[in-house]
Amino acid sequence: MPSNPLSLDDTQPNHSSVALIRTSLFKFVCLLVGLFMLTGGLLAYIAHTLDAREIKEGQFHTANALKSLESSMDSYIRDNASWGDAYEHLHLQVDTDWAYVKQNLGASLYSDFFINGVFVIDPQGRTVYSVINGKLAQINAEKWLQQPALPLVEQARARAEAEIPVATYTQVAGTPAYVTAMAITTGDDPTIKNDGRSPSVMVLATLLNNSRLKALGQDYGVNDLRLASTSQAVGSNVMALGEDGNAGKIQWNPEVPSQGILIIGIPLIGCAALVVCLMAWVILRRTTVAAKALDNSYESLKHSEAALNTSEKRFRDVVEASSDWVWEINRDMRFTFLSERFESVTGLPVASWIGRSMDSLLYRQAGSMSDYLNNPDRDPHPSIQCHYRDTQGQERITRLSARAMVDGGFRGTATDVTEEEEARRRIEFLSLHDALTGLANRTRLLAFLGEKLKSKRSMEQPLLVLSVDLDRFKPVNDLLGHAAGDLVLNEISSRLINCIRHGDLVSRVGGDEFVLVLEGINNEEAVEEVCRRLIMAIEQPIKMAEQGVFVGASVGIAMAPNDADNVTEILRYSDIALYEAKAAGRNTWRFYASDMNDKIIERRRMESDLRYAINHDELRLHFQPRYRISDGQMVGAEALVRWQHPTRGLIAPDTFIPIAEDTGLIVHLGNWVLENACINAARWPDNLFVSVNLSPSEFKRGNLAERVKNSLISSGIDPARLELEITENATLDDAVGTLEVMNELKNLGVRITMDDFGTGYSSLNNLRTFPFDGLKIDRGFLNRLVDSEEDKSIIQAMISLGRALSLTVTAEGIETTEQLSWLETVDCHEGQGYFLSRPLDAKVFNAMLE
Repeated sequence: MPSNPLSLDDTQPNHSSVALIRTSLFKFVCLLVGLFMLTGGLLAYIAHTLDAREIKEGQFHTANALKSLESSMDSYIRDNASWGDAYEHLHLQVDTDWAYVKQNLGASLYSDFFINGVFVIDPQGRTVYSVINGKLAQINAEKWLQQPALPLVEQARARAEAEIPVATYTQVAGTPAYVTAMAITTGDDPTIKNDGRSPSVMVLATLLNNSRLKALGQDYGVNDLRLASTSQAVGSNVMALGEDGNAGKIQWNPEVPSQGILIIGIPLIGCAALVVCLMAWVILRRTTVAAKALDNSYESLKHSEAALNTSEKRFRDVVEASSDWVWEINRDMRFTFLSERFESVTGLPVASWIGRSMDSLLYRQAGSMSDYLNNPDRDPHPSIQCHYRDTQGQERITRLSARAMVDGGFRGTATDVTEEEEARRRIEFLSLHDALTGLANRTRLLAFLGEKLKSKRSMEQPLLVLSVDLDRFKPVNDLLGHAAGDLVLNEISSRLINCIRHGDLVSRVGGDEFVLVLEGINNEEAVEEVCRRLIMAIEQPIKMAEQGVFVGASVGIAMAPNDADNVTEILRYSDIALYEAKAAGRNTWRFYASDMNDKIIERRRMESDLRYAINHDELRLHFQPRYRISDGQMVGAEALVRWQHPTRGLIAPDTFIPIAEDTGLIVHLGNWVLENACINAARWPDNLFVSVNLSPSEFKRGNLAERVKNSLISSGIDPARLELEITENATLDDAVGTLEVMNELKNLGVRITMDDFGTGYSSLNNLRTFPFDGLKIDRGFLNRLVDSEEDKSIIQAMISLGRALSLTVTAEGIETTEQLSWLETVDCHEGQGYFLSRPLDAKVFNAMLE
């Protein structure tokens, strides 16, 4: 029987389809293998890149750490070398007591700033002052540095007029060190004259040992920053110090993110490859069977067509689900295709734009879209930012990607980036403006002032800088909350803007501090009119809820080039003038004058002298007796501190107490007064108490109850014989905290008296809430006692109030017989004043008791 030809024909396609499938599958597997290999290579590349990035970040942060060290050292030497007192005590003469004992250039440089070596080299090259590791020493700078110091000293003298330090990295006893030197000058002190000799030179050196480097690295996020040993002094995590590393090298341990990536990534890729190979094997078996069936069926063609349609639909679904819209244009730059996403993104109908020119929809700032796309020198795969208007007429921003087609047209995608651009612009705005008020911030102020000062200013056309600080603003925050404070700041900002002209600048540089920069005001009367207008605008009531808020302002004025011609100085001078305006009673203005700077220098000297006085027995205690009015018996005495200055003589407390409060010395001063008052009173008869005044600042700084307890223990005095006087205003700043401290004091057994009653903001509720034992009537009421019936009534009311609350009432400032007699008639408990006794020094007072 002849063979059936159809049978042969049927089997032939089967063999060809199976071979084709196997070939295709083999290629696919090869492609996957290549893909996995490529993935592994990319993974290794990413790991290497991350390691390299970590090393670069380590180099960057290490360099920043060294720059911070260099900047700090340069700042320390500038502060100490460009100083009139240093010139007087270390150049004109070498005053070791001033420099070391008074801690002007002594142990604190080592304990606080880690400066290991401090030297002063005189004009003859001799080391006349040296401090090593915080201890006074007699050692030559060159011997300690182990190298000649003359080149560095000569460089410092060459820069003496510019007041610029010189610095270098070197090695001291095998340890890297940063050494900086600067000529000692008079600074801005006009009272000290230059003696005409070559200046002495101050040299500071800090050793970069492992502990110092580790602490420095921790501040800047560098892991285990340390000295590099000889065997480790090579690598990208090593940094050389000095020229060609002659001062040594430092090293750190960079993070190694590649280890985690490779440990996790390589096994995952291997597992994925194994799974793919198994899947390929399964697919090969199944597709071989399927291919034999499909080759004999017409339905295979229909199935392929359906699969193609499904794939196309899937592609369209993906395109439409994207946030981008797809476009095509022909060689005439007219749209031939727009995806459906175009309409949902732009709001414009697709049909109306097919066939229209791209330039009629999209436009650029620097020319048309067609000109750009047809430019042969453009990027072959451009990403273009352009603009269009939506259906509401609002301008939108889109970013286009474009690819050229073989027929001369282009196709690509478009992404709406309007919100992204607005966010970027907002970030740029916030970097130069205050987030709360929208005014220029300090960065913008410095740049604006710098640009204005670049142009030559004249006396006829000065640049005006006004520092404005709000008065009475803190109570707004304390009593009404920070939200109310923010509303006040916004309202004040608007008023300041309304007071200036276009081209001037208003900036907010602090919580309630503003700086204004004005031009075109060339006479003092006009400047004062501006200040008057500013203060009047600020003083207007600010309506808030159902009450009006009132704040004031003080203004400091400096002008360029009259006062200074650089940014730093002009701002500093306006701040000095502002300080004077506040000292003058607030709600006023002051022009900068050179003598204001002299006052600042004098205050700085007074602060330094006071710091020395507290620690070196220059303070004195005087005691003013207090008497019981009914029988004239002494009941105690008030301790009053005086300062016996070696050159100024006896200084009253109203001169140095404000300085102590401003500088934080008030706690040390209060400790001295408290301890010495208790020690003196312990020698008095047991029926006498001692009264000590407390500053409101002492309730906020330091453990007051613990300090009082220590003074009682060390002196052995009965706590009931110690009276502490506080002012009414001390209870207002932090009522809860003050009450807690006062209860702790009462638990110790001491007495507490309200001082200067009637002059502050106390209320009857405060007298009932706080555990007072007595109150003292301010001397101002007694001064007007003879002429004022009203003051007599007020004093009588105070005495009646004290008796009602079981408080001992003391009258201060008794200076006449009439005052004493009248106080006796109204049953005042106790009194003190010049008529009864002036304050007496401790020896005289003790002699009087004996």
